[in-house]
Amino acid sequence: MRTVLRGALVVDGSGGAPYRADAVLGGGRIVTLHREGDPGPRPGGGWVLDADGLVLAPGFVDMHAHSDLALLTDPAHEAKVAQGVTLEVLGQDGLSYAPVDDTTSAGLRRQLAGWNGDPSDADFDWNWRSVGDYLARLDAQGIAVNAAYLVPQGTLRALVMGWEDRPATAAELDRMRQVLAQSLAEGAVGMSSGLTYTPGMYADTAELTALCEVVAAHGGYWCPHHRSYGAGALEAYAEVVGIARTAGCALHLAHATMNFEVNRGRAGELLALVDTALADGVDLTLDTYPYLPGSTTLAALLPGWAAAGGPAETLRRLADPAARARIRADLEVHGSDGCHGVVADWDTVQISGVREPALRPAVGLTVRRLARRDGVEPFEAFTRLLVEDGLGTTILQHVGHEENVRAVMRHDVHCGGSDGLLVGDRPHPRAWGTFPRYLGTYVRELGVLSLPEAVRHLSATPARRLGLRDRGQVREGWVADLVLFDPETVAEEASFAQPRRLPRGIPHVFVNGVAVMDDGRRTTALPGRAIT
Repeated sequence: MRTVLRGALVVDGSGGAPYRADAVLGGGRIVTLHREGDPGPRPGGGWVLDADGLVLAPGFVDMHAHSDLALLTDPAHEAKVAQGVTLEVLGQDGLSYAPVDDTTSAGLRRQLAGWNGDPSDADFDWNWRSVGDYLARLDAQGIAVNAAYLVPQGTLRALVMGWEDRPATAAELDRMRQVLAQSLAEGAVGMSSGLTYTPGMYADTAELTALCEVVAAHGGYWCPHHRSYGAGALEAYAEVVGIARTAGCALHLAHATMNFEVNRGRAGELLALVDTALADGVDLTLDTYPYLPGSTTLAALLPGWAAAGGPAETLRRLADPAARARIRADLEVHGSDGCHGVVADWDTVQISGVREPALRPAVGLTVRRLARRDGVEPFEAFTRLLVEDGLGTTILQHVGHEENVRAVMRHDVHCGGSDGLLVGDRPHPRAWGTFPRYLGTYVRELGVLSLPEAVRHLSATPARRLGLRDRGQVREGWVADLVLFDPETVAEEASFAQPRRLPRGIPHVFVNGVAVMDDGRRTTALPGRAIT
């Protein structure tokens, strides 16, 4: 159907000056851009949408999404669609659901329940094993937005060698490289790593370099959640930059920031490392979310050795007095690698979701407050909750610094990524608010970015990272992934108290030329597809 978006202020994603134009959509693409003052009559016919007072921008790309199951279990997917997101990158942090075999799939479902839930009803069919199968499932079912997929390095390692804490043998590394190459050939756009999560964290630099060589050979990129965002953060960033340089692999730094008290005010050191790498020819980009707290699972704070062997072994160690004493020393004295090398501050760890309904009174409490409620020490409250909830607990970590967040988002290679978890009792509001928060808080209210800069960071720069040649800008002939928003009112409504509230000021969103938001209401359309 022919659609005319009339009188919009076009912020085209290039970073250039806005201009007024009528945009004509047809066949899933932008057919014509009739600029104000161009000769000839204004276009008409079909559906004419009055866009006066609205900004027309390329649809936003969520470079760090955890919608791997949500796209299948919640077809409306309003959390992202209502923000103007038209493309999500899945398979993040080295852990997702393909490529797998039956055993690996079962283990990952348990490990990732806190991130993504674990649909077990008879209507949900876990009928994929390869990356190609998973992408085909997305297309066959129909999805709200477009989706790209990263091969998760931790999943790859689990498939080949389980959750063991040891170096890969030569044969195992060869097998991982073969499966990675097959997965990239089936449509994955690169590889992710979660180097503070098991089992991906057990890979050494040589193993990661060998895998990144395969990614480079297929023209993909590596997206690591590196080994530390706390103590040793700069060394962790330097490691992944060095791996990318050696392997000749494009690099995208996931949720790139400097967290915990040890890194207050140190974003400039990270950006100096980034600038040096860029000057040396490393193909590097990064993403952030515009909030201070982070979000993960409570089990992620455990030292890596305690999680070796998978969830069942973790629970066994939590019941063993000697292992518990060692875990406690790593958390409260030495600084667990799972907690980024920083001694656990139980005042900053807040329960955001539980698997077991009986444990819901803990939601909203910090671990220290939970301990006071129960009359126990914080470590006891921590381990008790892990065991009673079967490792399914999610948390917020209040460890960010505003000056670091602003400094990183200003960088030229910055992209937006929500890193949002869509399940849980009180999840992080970034899953519902990241993109309008950029436009409302950091553009309109604080002026950290100009509107053209922000739109480029949220659309064209990530599209370039993904190698998309006809998405990410408002240009004639390009795919009509588009968002119309009111620059005077756009804002997130989601809060830490009410995280699932939809934003305001984004009335219209188009995915592949089809309206998925119309006058602020979700349509029934599912026009998204897997991007390979």
